[in-house]
Amino acid sequence: MAERFTGKVALVTGGSSGIGRTIAVAFAREGATVVVSGRNAEALAQTVKECEAAGGTATAVVADVSDAAEVANLVATTVERHGGLDIAVNNAGIAAKPAPTADIDDDVFAAVFATNVTGTFLCMKHEIAHMRGHGGGVIVNISSSIGPHGRRPGMAAYAASKAAVSALTRTAARDHIGDGIRINAVSPGASDTEMSLRPGETDSDRAARVASTVPLGRVGTTAEVANAVLWLASPESTFAVGHDLVVDGGVTA
Repeated sequence: MAERFTGKVALVTGGSSGIGRTIAVAFAREGATVVVSGRNAEALAQTVKECEAAGGTATAVVADVSDAAEVANLVATTVERHGGLDIAVNNAGIAAKPAPTADIDDDVFAAVFATNVTGTFLCMKHEIAHMRGHGGGVIVNISSSIGPHGRRPGMAAYAASKAAVSALTRTAARDHIGDGIRINAVSPGASDTEMSLRPGETDSDRAARVASTVPLGRVGTTAEVANAVLWLASPESTFAVGHDLVVDGGVTA
C-alpha cells in the first residue's frame, strides 16, 4: 500500500492549502514525485516542505488554472522537470459569498466558472494531450456534493459550476478511455477547510451546525477526501471510469 505510486509523477492543482495540500502530501508519502500548483508561491512552498517531511519529493509551479497559457506551461514544466505525467488531480476551485441567484454579480458568477469549470477543462485538455501520447494516465477532478448531488440556497454559482465539473468529468471519461486515460471525480461534502465555514462562523459553530445536518454528525477530514482520490488514482480502481465518488457523510444518500 505504501508504495502504490512509486515511480509515478502526480500533479495537484490548488495544492497550496486544504484538501489540495493533503492530497499532495498523501501522494508524496506513497512514493509519487509530486508537482503542486496554485497562485500563492509562499503557500506552495509550505506544501512542498510537508511533502518532503513525509518522505517524498515535490516541486511547485505557480499557475492560475483559468489562464490557458499558464496551464500549458504548468503541464509542460511538469513533464520537463520529471520526464512525464502519470496522475493529475484537478482540485483548484473557488466559492463565492452566498447570495440569492438574482443578486449574484455577473463578474462573481464569471469568476467562479472561470476557475472551477474553465480551469478544470484547460487542465484536462493539456494533461490529456500529454498522456494519450505517452501510454495513458489517470485524472481525478474535485467536484462537490453541492451541485451534482444536492443543492443549497445561496450557492447557485458554485453549485452550477460543480455540476458542470461532474458532467465534464463523465464526458471526458467516455471520450478518452480509449486513449488509456481513466478519468473520475470525487465530490466532497463539508470538510475541515476554510471554504466550509460560513461568514463569521468559527470551527465550533460549524461543528454544531453540521452535527444536525450531516448524518455522520461531523465534517469530513481532508485526509478522508485524499483517501478517496488516491484510491481512484491507484491500480485498485482500474475498472472505475467516469465515476463521481461522493464523500459527504451521508448528506446526499
